[in-house]
Amino acid sequence: MPRAEDISEIVTAAHVLTRLAALETKNEAPSTQWRALSILQSDGPMRLGELARASRATQPGMTRLIGQLAEAGLVTRDHDPSDSRATVIEITDRGREDLAAWRVELRDALQPLFADLTDAEWDTLSQAARILKSRTTPRGVTG
Repeated sequence: MPRAEDISEIVTAAHVLTRLAALETKNEAPSTQWRALSILQSDGPMRLGELARASRATQPGMTRLIGQLAEAGLVTRDHDPSDSRATVIEITDRGREDLAAWRVELRDALQPLFADLTDAEWDTLSQAARILKSRTTPRGVTG
């Protein structure tokens, strides 16, 4: 398999893992919630339209979602100081906590799929995880 094909295999496997984890955890929160919170955590505060684009959601859909997340205390909405017509969205400490808890749920739900891996296979997965993280984490942003 050409090396570039490995990338599409990784993306496809990640989507399958996400679906399996969602089914196993029976977490009823929409995937768009976790995607939006993850983007805000990794990329920092952003305008609603930017978040919609980054989340691959419509702006009206993102407006509704952010309203729900703000009501739940997971994000804050503030006016953009450079443009009073625009809204800047930021994840709250509670949003970070809920996101971290959801990631633990995902991990725990998927762990049985990997229970029989050898130490060498775990080493390979650990190295792959570090490489993927280094290629997908925005420069200078921690989260």
